[in-house]
Amino acid sequence: MEREFMEYDVVIVGAGPAGLSAAIKLRQLAAETGKEVSVCVLEKGSEVGAHIFSGAVFEPRALDELIPDWKEKGAPLNAPVSDEKFMLLSEKGSCEIPVGLLPSQMHNDGNYVISLGNLCRWLGERAEELGVEIYPGFAASEVVYHEDGRVKGVATGDMGIGKDGKQKDSYTQGMELHGKYTFFGEGCRGSLSKGLMERFNLRENSDPQTYGIGMKELWELDPAKHKPGTVVHTAGWPMKSDTWGGSFIYHLENGQAYVGYVVGLDYENPHLFPFGEFQRFKMHPAIAEMLEGGKRVSYGARALNEGGLQSVPDLAFPGGALIGCSAGFLNVAKIKGSHNAMKTGMLAAESAFAAVTESGEEMPAAVLASYPEAYKKSWVYEELYKSRNFRPAFSKFGLWGSMLYSGIDLKVFGGKLPWTFRHKHHDHECLKPAADMPKIEYPKPDGKISFDRLSSVFISGTNHEEDQPCHLTLKDASVPINHNLSIYDAPEQRFCPAGVYEIVRDDDGNNPQLQINAQNCVHCKTCDIKDPTQNINWVTPEGAGGPNYPNM
Repeated sequence: MEREFMEYDVVIVGAGPAGLSAAIKLRQLAAETGKEVSVCVLEKGSEVGAHIFSGAVFEPRALDELIPDWKEKGAPLNAPVSDEKFMLLSEKGSCEIPVGLLPSQMHNDGNYVISLGNLCRWLGERAEELGVEIYPGFAASEVVYHEDGRVKGVATGDMGIGKDGKQKDSYTQGMELHGKYTFFGEGCRGSLSKGLMERFNLRENSDPQTYGIGMKELWELDPAKHKPGTVVHTAGWPMKSDTWGGSFIYHLENGQAYVGYVVGLDYENPHLFPFGEFQRFKMHPAIAEMLEGGKRVSYGARALNEGGLQSVPDLAFPGGALIGCSAGFLNVAKIKGSHNAMKTGMLAAESAFAAVTESGEEMPAAVLASYPEAYKKSWVYEELYKSRNFRPAFSKFGLWGSMLYSGIDLKVFGGKLPWTFRHKHHDHECLKPAADMPKIEYPKPDGKISFDRLSSVFISGTNHEEDQPCHLTLKDASVPINHNLSIYDAPEQRFCPAGVYEIVRDDDGNNPQLQINAQNCVHCKTCDIKDPTQNINWVTPEGAGGPNYPNM
């Protein structure tokens, strides 16, 4: 059956900071010029903000440009940074490095501790006030094309398909949304963006992307230990000096704090368990003391782009563009990307508005060439250029050498040294055979400060319709046992922060099989990134499935 469709000037996939900023900018330009541009935003979460997950210390630079009177309009930026600490941890001790010794990019003066999900909810309201149509609960599952290969738009997934692939009584066919341009702001490792990069060879001129897995808990702290606006980062233990990782602790308003940990997905040891490292980190004396007397109220996880400037792909292709974390504009030195995501959405919007309105009734130019040109002239490019060697320096020199190098590079030379380190490997290529790597023992969670994955997933609000096709697809069903288990001791059991992948055996301990608990999936995309042979392919589940993050 031919699908129903709706037509817009610009279709935006993803109601994150990039997508919503693009939508707002388009409608602002329309209001300023008296020219009509129709815009819609598709969001796979049950509501705007439901799937948004970030630290987050927020730099308001892009928001200042987009909505200068955001304070008067009640943007949820309520905890300005008031105190900063950076600590190096050993197993039992800690050493605080004065913030004044750190490069300016790592300072947080003028920034805010926020819930990025709540900011997106607020941006969504501003977008709708301007006439943007937002459709939450509808996952864009497919890119549709014109006959000449230009992107025509996207299609939402069919609803009411059973595990057996047959239509249920509740079946509803998906709908196509066509646009003169389609923006993809799906966030890190977007499923459609990944396919577009392959189809249009968008990574031809860039290094491989490298990623981290970020895990975060929302805590209600003992009031005596809470100070709004406090920002703490740590490096060192429990990570080995050759494995990228570190923590963040951000105190927001209402007695709450975010406690999180990031592990670089280019790690070598298949026995490493990122979630276990996070829980072990919280047992450090300096961290446990802060959490004692508090209560954990929510949990989530999400992959993040860490490649920086070298790993940004080509941004424009026939009929569309990549914006925000779909392309990867995180500044790792700052540990921030939302301001860059917003700005790139705005730049793409300005380019598309000009193209659509100047073309009149005709189809505008296929490739939005002015967008990547504007990016390269923007402050986003400038700040990514300065910090381009921060993350690859770790791969080159390890923890201590990279700290020394980055201090010299950023503090002394302002990121202007005349060379650029490269990312040479994809993360999935980095694992070594399990037999060649040391096993790691992880302590049993105490249920007070450290926890197991299943109880964590429970408080993430994650839910999927059980009778639907599994959205964690395998290209070859034999690979998990014949390859991953035999060589790497089934690392998918450990790199997933939600307990989705499990090796089960019969009563005699034989006949191992991979069991996929898709209902647990928090949409972090780690499996799609780290699986050694890229056999796991994450696709969108039925609309509105996944986590429902409150205040995250």
